[in-house]
Amino acid sequence: MRRVVVTGLAAITALGDQWSDFLAAVKAGRSGIRHMPEWADYQGLNTQVAGPIDGFAMAPDYPRKRVRSMGRVSQLAAIASEKALRQAGLLDDPVLQSGRCGIAYGSSTGSTDAAREFAQMLTERNLSRVTATTYIKMMSHTTAVNLGVFFSVKGRVYPTSSACTSGSQGIGYAFETIASGKQDVMIAGGAEELCPSEAAVFDTFNAASTRNSTPAQTPSPFDRDRDGLVIGEGAGTLILEDYQHALARSAHIYAEIIGFGTNSDGGHVTQPDSASMCQAMQLALADAQISAGQVDYVNAHGTATRWGDLAESEATYRVFGDSVPVSTLKGHLGHTLGASGAIEAWASIHMMNDQLLLPTLNLANVDEQCASLNYLRGQVQARASNIVMSNNFAFGGINTSLIFRAMD
Repeated sequence: MRRVVVTGLAAITALGDQWSDFLAAVKAGRSGIRHMPEWADYQGLNTQVAGPIDGFAMAPDYPRKRVRSMGRVSQLAAIASEKALRQAGLLDDPVLQSGRCGIAYGSSTGSTDAAREFAQMLTERNLSRVTATTYIKMMSHTTAVNLGVFFSVKGRVYPTSSACTSGSQGIGYAFETIASGKQDVMIAGGAEELCPSEAAVFDTFNAASTRNSTPAQTPSPFDRDRDGLVIGEGAGTLILEDYQHALARSAHIYAEIIGFGTNSDGGHVTQPDSASMCQAMQLALADAQISAGQVDYVNAHGTATRWGDLAESEATYRVFGDSVPVSTLKGHLGHTLGASGAIEAWASIHMMNDQLLLPTLNLANVDEQCASLNYLRGQVQARASNIVMSNNFAFGGINTSLIFRAMD
C-alpha cells in the first residue's frame, strides 16, 4: 500500500476562507451563527438561526461552459477546490487530465433552488422554469460532476452523498484509491449550501435550536442546556497525493493521512448507535496501525443534539477514556452537513501544524449524562499534537473516522 499525503487544503466557512482569518475569529470568540429573519415566512418553521456565508459569489469571468450547470453548492465546491489545487501547485498541472487524478466529493443534496423548479413543474404542471441544466444543479452528485468539468479531470469520480459524512467519506475513499495505486492525485471533500428545507428536517424532529434572539449562544455541543443543532453552509477540499509523486515534484506536504474507518449502524435511520461509532474509530486506528494512546486530539462531530452527543461521547470514551482532548467546530459554524467532515479535517490539520487546539464554543456546563471526556473549552490552547482524529456520523447510521499525522 502506498503512503498518502495532503499537499493542498482549503475551506470556505461562515468565519472566512483563510485559516488565519478563521483562527483570528475563533480566538476572538466570534460565532458564525446569525438570526435569519427571512425564515419567519415559513409557517411552522421554529428555528430561525443559521451559519450562512454572506457575500459569497463566483467571479463572473469564468467561461460559461465551466459554470453553467453549477448551483451554489457546486460553486462553493469549485472555489474551495481551486484554492486547494493552487496551494498544492497543481491547478494547471497536466496530471489533472492524465487519467491519474480523480475526484471523491459530495454533499447531502444538490441545489434546492433547482429542486424547487422541478417541484413547481409537478404542482403547477408547467415546465417554464425548468432548463437544460436544472437537473444537473439538483442531482445528488452535482458537486463531483461539476468539479470534473470545471477542472477537466479524466480519472475516477466517486460521488459521496451520505448526509453528514459526505465530506469525510470523500476524503476516506480518495485515500484508499491512492493507497491502492488506482490514482496518484485526488480532489476530495464536501460542500453544502444553506436552505431552510434542511433546517426544517431537524425542526420536525424537535432537534433544531430555537434560540433565535441569541444566535451567538447556539449551538451548544455537549452542554447540559443545549437546545439542538444549527444548520450552516460551506465547503472543504483536500488534495491527496501519492507520497512518492509529491516528493518527485518537491511539493509541500501538510500532513499524511494514515487511517480511515467507516461502517453502518444497520439499525435505525436517525437514532445513533454508540457501539457502531466506537467501532468506526477502532477501524481507523487499526487501519493506521496505531493505538488509541498515540492520538493527541479528537475532533468530534458534536451536533448539539441530545442523543447524538450522548452516543458520541460514550463511544469516544470507550476508545480513549478521559485523557485525549476533544472539541468540535459546530459551536462556531453550525452543522455544515456534507461539508462538515472536510472543513473539520482542514481545521484539524491546521491545528496540528500550528501546535494549537481550538475549543468548543458555547460549551459552558458539560451535560452530566455525557461521558467524562477531556472537553476543550474557553480559549485556544497552545498544545502539541502529532496525530489527530476527525469523526463524523450521519443519518442512516453511516459513521466515519479519519486519522492524520504530522510530517517530520
